[in-house]
Amino acid sequence: MKHYRQEIWLEVPTRRAFVNITPKVEEILKQSGIKNGLLLCNAMHITASVFINDDESGLHHDYEVWLEKIAPHEPVSQYQHNGYEDNADAHIKRQIMGREVVVAVTDGKLDFGTWERIFYGEFDGRRRKRVLVKIIGE
Repeated sequence: MKHYRQEIWLEVPTRRAFVNITPKVEEILKQSGIKNGLLLCNAMHITASVFINDDESGLHHDYEVWLEKIAPHEPVSQYQHNGYEDNADAHIKRQIMGREVVVAVTDGKLDFGTWERIFYGEFDGRRRKRVLVKIIGE
């Protein structure tokens, strides 16, 4: 069984954003040479997420509104974590949206449903962060 590991580095200029990283993940899969197996993709930072959903701007807006209702950024004084930082809400949003996804690899391609895409969710941006892609298979 083979394995392959690569990182994707991102620097989102805003505090929050959803970035479709599917093309980068597909490129990494191609580079790996693995045709059948499993691909793990996970955020390597506690205030970022990786998840699968539809690449539709209305849905992304709805996520933003929903997450702000559950864990609003302000007032920052509402969180005990915010002693030295102002990102407690980002930690909570990451917990809600999830750390990673696992996708089946079949015949050298991500085995997705029709509209599925992989997204990086940034909840405390404006600095460089990374996503791990690990592929195992043959």
